[in-house]
Amino acid sequence: MKFIQAKEKDIPLIQNLAKRSWEAAYGEILSPEQIEYMLRTLYSQNEISLQIRNINYHYYLIFDEINNSFEGFIGYENSYQKYTTKLHRIYLVPESKGKGVGRAAIDFLKDKVSAGNDRRIILNVNKNNQAKKFYESQGFTVFNEVVVDIGSGFVMDDYEMEFLFHQNLT
Repeated sequence: MKFIQAKEKDIPLIQNLAKRSWEAAYGEILSPEQIEYMLRTLYSQNEISLQIRNINYHYYLIFDEINNSFEGFIGYENSYQKYTTKLHRIYLVPESKGKGVGRAAIDFLKDKVSAGNDRRIILNVNKNNQAKKFYESQGFTVFNEVVVDIGSGFVMDDYEMEFLFHQNLT
């Protein structure tokens, strides 16, 4: 796997990968209306562009050199909170599941974070998403539950999970 830092020219590819992965990941969890709403707002040209231009926000495309294909992407933000990186997005196309791509992406993220000042990675995962088991297998634990109003009558009903590099974060 190769991780390629995304540029603004890659936004249409990110949008395509998001649509493909979201349909598979959330098709049985969220309504089609909520999926469409979230894709339209979270993955708009403007939203992704703002994130790519943010010095603390990093988007990487995941490229499979053997199959010459993009398998997904990862988006994270350093210094989200004190000593904390937030994994905002990690999405893989359905055909990449079970090939170790997710594990490679989490290892990549852990390497990037451990090279900086942050000592904790946090993420949100839908309470009904099977990805929770994957994150647990990678050393993440649940530390909170949240219901977030995302507008238009939709909410995200999530677990907040964390991975700690060191126990002492003070």
